[in-house]
Amino acid sequence: MNIGLIGSGGREHAICQKLHSSSLCKKIFCFPGNAGTEKLATNIDLNVLNFKKFLRFIKLHCIDFIVVGPEEPLVKGLVDFLEKNNIRVFGPNKFAAKLEGSKAFMKKICKENKIPTAKFKICKNKSQVLKFIKKNHPPLVVKADGLAAGKGVSICKTNNEVLKISEEIFKGKFKSSKKLVLEEFLSGEEASFFLLVDKNTFKYFGTAQDHKRVGEKDKGPNTGGMGAYSPAPIINKSVKRKIINKIVKPTLKALKKKNKHYKGFLYVGLMIKDNEPYLIEYNVRMGDPECQVILPRLKSDLVKILYQATNNKLNNINLKWKKNKSMTVVLCTKGYPGKYQKNKIIKNFHKLKTGRNDFIYHAGTKLENNELLSQGGRVLNFSSTGKNFLNIRKNILKLLRKLNWKHGFYRKDIGWRVIKKNAYNKR
Repeated sequence: MNIGLIGSGGREHAICQKLHSSSLCKKIFCFPGNAGTEKLATNIDLNVLNFKKFLRFIKLHCIDFIVVGPEEPLVKGLVDFLEKNNIRVFGPNKFAAKLEGSKAFMKKICKENKIPTAKFKICKNKSQVLKFIKKNHPPLVVKADGLAAGKGVSICKTNNEVLKISEEIFKGKFKSSKKLVLEEFLSGEEASFFLLVDKNTFKYFGTAQDHKRVGEKDKGPNTGGMGAYSPAPIINKSVKRKIINKIVKPTLKALKKKNKHYKGFLYVGLMIKDNEPYLIEYNVRMGDPECQVILPRLKSDLVKILYQATNNKLNNINLKWKKNKSMTVVLCTKGYPGKYQKNKIIKNFHKLKTGRNDFIYHAGTKLENNELLSQGGRVLNFSSTGKNFLNIRKNILKLLRKLNWKHGFYRKDIGWRVIKKNAYNKR
């Protein structure tokens, strides 16, 4: 079949590679794709948020199936529009996508269904913020209600910081909303839990832990993700059961009660403390860079899985996984997550020799005159699989040193917590 894949990041390159390896896949169109997807698919520079124009392209090129990578088209209702026009599409509808599109919506579901999460208040003005501050001590977390390209969450150490950031949101810093969610800061260990969901059931789709802070030892400002590893050791069988029974099932049931159902990837962002999971956030798509560590471990045919989900027949699927562990390190442009320069040549890329367990996923890249150029803050994802996180990381760092891109930087300590624990347990 002909498949359309929306997105341009490392996540989409990883998905594209899995789709391409399927015997069911005839041709892939990526909207807009990157230098990595260009070798597997036809990249199309078309604004998919222009729904009617996108639909015309789908019909003209006989695309049978659409897979949506990023959150914005989902939150804006692309799935609803395509389904209304009899186009098969994998991803949640506009209502279900509010789980990510509105922090307030997600928190209300938590409150109504007794889902464990941080204590919170939805605020529309300064006086509501002040009331919450009086009853709760910093650090506190300020979250813009709507989509904010990964920049809408701030952990504030002082009340003045809370007031300053709240005021910026009320004044329209993020176009998506002038509302915010204030919540207590939860300590513990963060982890990501993934599911495939259709109208009738859901399937476990792996775990990962990512590093959002730009600096070594998880210091500095938040980014879209500097690296990740899978599986997440902190999610044992007991915690997994609690996540499903206390968080996932009540959420999906709440949507069904409203005559809506969820279909697509569901990313459960968690804080684990004393073997208890607390919901931090939902994302209505695969994570990035978590996708780049989960898909290399998947044995099953991704096209078949996603297609069956659109038929509400996930029950018929038996997912198969490799036993290996997986890690990715993100190569970023200097200056990220602040200002950075584009169009920097990545000279030594074509000289790199990768093994059968290595994967280099493109993110912010483009090909121009046969040269690979940087196009974004996060540029390349170096992923590898193996039996031991320390050895996997050594292998990845060896490749990054060989590349020796002078305009970039990366964290050398991805997985430091799990590697430290493993070293301690061996004593």
